[in-house]
Amino acid sequence: MSRRRYELTDREWSIIAPLLPNKPRGIPCVDDRRVLNGILWRFRTGSPWAEVPERYDPPTTCYNRFVRWRKAGVWDRLLAAVSEAYDGDIVMIDSSCVRVHQHAANGKKGDGDDGCMGRSRGGLTSKIHALVDAEGRPVTLRLTAGQIADCTQGEALIEGLGEGDILLADKGYDSDAIRARAKQRKAWANIPPKANRKGTFAFSAWLYRQRNLVERFFNRIKHFRGIATRYDKDPADYLAAVKLVAARIW
Repeated sequence: MSRRRYELTDREWSIIAPLLPNKPRGIPCVDDRRVLNGILWRFRTGSPWAEVPERYDPPTTCYNRFVRWRKAGVWDRLLAAVSEAYDGDIVMIDSSCVRVHQHAANGKKGDGDDGCMGRSRGGLTSKIHALVDAEGRPVTLRLTAGQIADCTQGEALIEGLGEGDILLADKGYDSDAIRARAKQRKAWANIPPKANRKGTFAFSAWLYRQRNLVERFFNRIKHFRGIATRYDKDPADYLAAVKLVAARIW
């Protein structure tokens, strides 16, 4: 049977397979590639876990494997491994809001945890923060409530900047803290200053035009309906799905 759309290609699987946990000896285990295709199907379609087709093994198997590997840090390690060779000469940061579906927002209230959900212009939303390289490939990802200001995540996103790197970001990241952190790491923050900014900063409009690559990244991951709309109650599950899709972009 030919490979269905959105399933892993042989080349993709050859890269991903060695990065997955080894199967325990003596214990029969379902096929990892088949289950991973089921996980990708769920986030590509935005369907409930219960509707994952049986050809990918029982839906409970796909869900349990996704959550268990998330808790074990597998999805984090997968993205870190495939992005090791990223080109750090030019990096760019930005954020994008996603709508939170009502099924993901019906958790208990008053427990002190916003679940990375908040009220913004689009209603109840979450916000994905990303750093991508000069090819638009994701390196660092974070998740917050939708109303959280972009600049609050800037310092964490650029933690891996190296000497001589160029950081591209919009006016939302024009803060003393972000500029100072970039300078501390001997990188250049090419950020347009806000209208009320005091002082002057070197800025290249020509370089800044390349920032659209981070916007293209958000467009690519939102081809997955389970990413474009958040259906997961647990923010850790949703962020893990974003990282899995991001790893596939590499």
